[in-house]
Amino acid sequence: MHIRRPFVIMAVLGLAAGGLPPLAKAADPVCPWVGSEAPIPQRVDQVLAAMTPAEKLNMVHGSAGPFDLAGPVYAGLVQPIPRLCVPRLGLSDGSAGIGNGQTGVTQLPSPTAMAAGWNRSLAAAYGDVLGAEVRGKGANVALAPAIDVARDPRAGRSYETFGEDPELTGELAVAQIRAIQQHGVIAQAKHLAAYSQETLRNTSLGNVTVDERTLQEIYLPAFERAVRDGGVGSVMCGYNYLNGVHACNNTYLLSQVLKGQFGFDGFVTSDWYGMTASVAAANAGLDLQMPDGCYFGKRLAPGARLDDMVRRILGQMFRLGLFDRPATGSPSAVVTTPRHAAIAREVAEQGTVLLKNADDVLPLRRSDSVAVIGTAAGAGVLGSGGGSAHVVAQAIDTPYDGIAAHGKVSFDDGTDPNRAARVAAASDVAVVFAAKWSTESKDAPDISLADNALIDKVAAANPNIVVVLNTGGPVTMPWLARVKGVLAAWYPGQEYGEALASLLYGDVNPSGKLPVTFPASLGQVPARAFPDGRFTEGLAVGYRWYDQQGLNPLFPFGFGLSYTRFELSSLRISGDVVEASVTNTGSRPGAEVVQLYVSHPASDREPPRQLKGFEKVFLAPGETQRVRFSLTPRDLSHWDSSAHQWVRTAGYYGISVGTSSRDLPLTGHLSVPRAVTSAPTPPPPPGAPSGGDSVGDALANVLTCPSAAAYSALLGAVSLVGLPRAAQAVIPPMNPLPALFPN
Repeated sequence: MHIRRPFVIMAVLGLAAGGLPPLAKAADPVCPWVGSEAPIPQRVDQVLAAMTPAEKLNMVHGSAGPFDLAGPVYAGLVQPIPRLCVPRLGLSDGSAGIGNGQTGVTQLPSPTAMAAGWNRSLAAAYGDVLGAEVRGKGANVALAPAIDVARDPRAGRSYETFGEDPELTGELAVAQIRAIQQHGVIAQAKHLAAYSQETLRNTSLGNVTVDERTLQEIYLPAFERAVRDGGVGSVMCGYNYLNGVHACNNTYLLSQVLKGQFGFDGFVTSDWYGMTASVAAANAGLDLQMPDGCYFGKRLAPGARLDDMVRRILGQMFRLGLFDRPATGSPSAVVTTPRHAAIAREVAEQGTVLLKNADDVLPLRRSDSVAVIGTAAGAGVLGSGGGSAHVVAQAIDTPYDGIAAHGKVSFDDGTDPNRAARVAAASDVAVVFAAKWSTESKDAPDISLADNALIDKVAAANPNIVVVLNTGGPVTMPWLARVKGVLAAWYPGQEYGEALASLLYGDVNPSGKLPVTFPASLGQVPARAFPDGRFTEGLAVGYRWYDQQGLNPLFPFGFGLSYTRFELSSLRISGDVVEASVTNTGSRPGAEVVQLYVSHPASDREPPRQLKGFEKVFLAPGETQRVRFSLTPRDLSHWDSSAHQWVRTAGYYGISVGTSSRDLPLTGHLSVPRAVTSAPTPPPPPGAPSGGDSVGDALANVLTCPSAAAYSALLGAVSLVGLPRAAQAVIPPMNPLPALFPN
């Protein structure tokens, strides 16, 4: 038994950019900006000066036809300008691997599963696969990562996020973005901002009302990290309205905050048909329309704003080498590799969270007879969630396949709970697989499982029952006291079976931690009414809410068990540096995530504790490692809405170090003087709108672009019924043959 140290990941990080074609070494006489060593702004100026107005307009919109929901070729395509050696932009979904129904790709675990690894190197390896495969398919913009904060577990796209905390999300986003862009692929962070439900999206009924402080402290920090530390090349605006103004023509979001406060010099892209304005959207800061070109192709006049839009797009194309490297890849290429599959497996291993292990029911022994129960262990397995982040694997290694390769196994699909109970009773251990579907375009009404009755029946037949959750996020567990083991496997991608079996049998020690709180009941969640865009909980999102309200969740944020034990000791606080020791006191190698939380002075009116640092540490039995955190002035600041800037209050700040938001054995404090820690948000630029298009422009939009207007409205209508599930794999996952059922 071992803890799988991230040897695959570290090898990948050293080779990420190795497969790129060489940069052009000499200037092209026809297009002197190609191969030039001149500064990027100068090269951009050269291209702009040579462009006609029509060519400039060509650069700011996609080329999907009037009856196309996406494409052509990729999710979106900006046509090239051969006369000026301007390459095309191919924009490819998605955040968990290549989407758009393409094959020959790696189905990675969901972003939430990756986030549950609490490992920056893991996030970078994940981004490396995304960047390599996007480039291999001939595209050069990856529509990833999705860095929305998960506010409510019922939201259809929560599985695409990195969880409920801006610190965890921001750190992982930076690692992933850097890895994607090492491949000469532009990363596109999404969705700016406070996009948290699918119901009636892209309509005014999908409006979010949130105060400035909450927006700045919870929903915007990950985007700031993506810009300042990740160097992200593009940002996608969301489908939601924010305080009455659509996100894609929201001057505060796009110009004042993103481009002003954060200093973003890349380009802003609309979500697909996520535009409700043309002129106002451009003047608010939107640079690229997707996937069609009507609003910006026919409704936009040349001028200084158009030049700025083109300048931003060209600047990122030069920065990432799109002009200076020959285009490679093809949509028909097979881009998955054994190395990518190994990363998918490692992400699934590190991201699976052991939630309960009573009586050491796990790890299983090879001699145990195991009843594998539930269609989610076979034909109904979910490797990927739905919508634009859905990825079609070539084949999925199912849980049954993985477990059957390790020991003695019987199978029942769980459709008849009484039969399943008989199968369980005849085995030493029963492992029940429970699934819940999550998808873009449809929010869930609840967080309960359809398999609760099945779990109850099996638990009554066999006391040694382990439940594996194949879900997009948190679910309730009314049967928790009657089972011995629980693992959250999320949507674990194509390597699910072997990864899970390695964990169940102890070949790999579980090390995942929850990136989201599991509530004891739906009534505990901050958003009492859902869907509802009134963010009345303010700063109290996720674990902040449970701490503030004194609620005991089912499992807290940051929680996760191991087959070994860890102890924290020797807290030391010196200035802004916090140190602690972590020791593996058990008999197995394993990994622990050391977490640092900060408590503000009472006058700041902040939630009780907030994550401000974490480190995943791999330790042999008896090994001790010193973990060091450096707190920045920003880590101790709060947003002052009256001054529109970050301020650090003078006083004592509580420091807590532990292994979850509710297990914090080491405590201390530090004292700091007052300080202003940022410049204020700049005012709106001249001519920027405060809302959408004028009545006249809005009418012209509908008359000129009727199909775009129809598709925009359709996004909201479809959210009431949802979309059908797509195939999980080219080779459909299957249940074992009937001959394998016991009599």
